[in-house]
Amino acid sequence: MKKEKNLNPKKTKKNKTGRQIMSVTVFFTCLFLALAGYITHYSVTHQQELINNSYNGRQQMLLAQNRRGSILSADGEILAKTVENEDGEEVREYPYGNLFSHVVGYSVNGRLGVEAQANYYLINSNAPLSQKASLDVNNEKYPGDNVFTTLDVELQQVASTALGVYKGAIIVTEPSTGKILAMVSKPDFNPEEIEAIWDELIADDDSSILLNRATQGLYPPGSTFKIVTALEYVRQNPDTFGNYNYQCNGAITRGEDRIQCYHGSVHNSVGFTRSFAKSCNTSFANIGLSLNRENFASTLDQLLFNRELSLSMPYSQSNVDVSEDTSESDMMQVSIGQGTTSITPMHLNMITCAIANNGTLMKPYVVEHVENCAGSTIKSFEPSVYKTMLSEEEAAIMRDLMTNVVTGGTASRLDGLSYTAAGKTGSAEYGTVKGDSHAWFTGFAPAENPEVCVTIIIEGAGAGGDYAVPIAKRIFDAYFGV
Repeated sequence: MKKEKNLNPKKTKKNKTGRQIMSVTVFFTCLFLALAGYITHYSVTHQQELINNSYNGRQQMLLAQNRRGSILSADGEILAKTVENEDGEEVREYPYGNLFSHVVGYSVNGRLGVEAQANYYLINSNAPLSQKASLDVNNEKYPGDNVFTTLDVELQQVASTALGVYKGAIIVTEPSTGKILAMVSKPDFNPEEIEAIWDELIADDDSSILLNRATQGLYPPGSTFKIVTALEYVRQNPDTFGNYNYQCNGAITRGEDRIQCYHGSVHNSVGFTRSFAKSCNTSFANIGLSLNRENFASTLDQLLFNRELSLSMPYSQSNVDVSEDTSESDMMQVSIGQGTTSITPMHLNMITCAIANNGTLMKPYVVEHVENCAGSTIKSFEPSVYKTMLSEEEAAIMRDLMTNVVTGGTASRLDGLSYTAAGKTGSAEYGTVKGDSHAWFTGFAPAENPEVCVTIIIEGAGAGGDYAVPIAKRIFDAYFGV
C-alpha cells in the first residue's frame, strides 16, 4: 500500500516561512557581529584620530583630568608648556615666541603644527601611579606626557634670522633619516596671541599669516625643476647624455613662445653638465622638447607630483601637467619649471633628500619620542623608508650635476668652504610683471656624503644665487659649527 503524501499546504508554507526567518536572522546577526568587530578594530587602530576629533567629548574629559604636556626640541629646550596665569587659569606659553609659530603651532581656536599632530599624547598622562595617587589626594591634575621633537633651536634661529623680513620658507632636514631639523615660514605670528588676534585674522581675506609656506605654499619651481628635467633626460639617454651639446644664443623660439636665459645671458656652447650648472634656460627648453612625454609623465608620478603625500602635517599638492598632448610651447615652459607647474618647498626638499640619500626617500617626521613626567619613554618614532625615487646610479649622476652648480655654476658662493656642498638655484618668474621672480635654493652638504639638506624660497627676492644661496651658507655654517 502506497504512503500518502503530505498535501497540507498550510504546514508546508509555515515551514518555508520559518526557514526564511531563520536565514534572515542569521544574516543580520552575522552582519551585526561583523560591524561590531569592525568598529572595535577601527577604535583600536584609529584611537588617536577618534580622540582628536573635535566632536569627541573624550578630549574635554582628558583635559579636565590632565594638564597638557610640554613640547620640547631635540636637545630638551621647552618650545611650548602649560602654566597658570594670575587668575589660576591654564594658558599655553611659548618661550620662543614667533620662532616656531608654524611648526610647533598653537592649541586654541583649533590646532596647528605639533600641537595638532601630537595632541593625543599631550592630553594623556602616563604619570607613575604613586604620583597620580598623591595628586588625587590634593585634587590636582595629572601632568600630561611630553613630546620631544626633532627640531634644532640653533638652526631654527639661524634660518629665521637669515630670512629676515622676507616672505618665504626654509626647511632643514636630515636626508638619511627624514628628521625635520628646522622649518620656518614667514610672515609668522606669536602663538600666545592667537586668541587675541583670531577674529582679525579671520576677517582679513588677504592674510596668509597662518599658512605654513613650507608645506602649503605653492610656487613655480623655476630652475630648481631642472633637477627633474635632467633626471628624465638621463633616463631616456642613459648611455649618451654626456655627449649632449647645445649652442645657446640667449633665446629659443617655438611658434609664438620665446624663452630667454635669465637676464638675457648667452652661454654659447654648453654640454649637459654646464647647461645644468649655469642654469641655461634655452638648453633645457631644447632638452625638454626632445623628451618622450609619456615617459616624463611616469617619472613625475614616481617623484610624487599630482599625488597625495604621506605627511603628518597639512600640505598642498604639487602639480605639473605633461602628457602625449603637451604642446612644444608648454613643454619648454615645463622643462624650466615655469608655466602652470607648481611645487611646495617641502616636496622639493623631499626630492633633494632622495638624491642625497642614494635614491631612497625617508619619510619626513618632526616628533621623535614621547616621555611621561618621570622621563620614561612612552612612544618612539623611528626613521622609515617612504619610497625609492631613483636608482643609486641616477642619484650619483644628479649629485655630480648639483656639485658642479657649486664648483662652477650659479651657487659658487658655496665653493671653497671648509665643507663641500651641492645644490640647484632657481629664479622663478611669477605674476604679470616681467622680471619679478622668487629666489630658490635646494641642496645638501657635504656633497660626497650628505648629512643635511636645505630648501629655501624667498618670495619676490630675485635670483636664487644672489639671495637664497647666502642664506643656505649661513645654515650650513651653523650646522657644521663654522
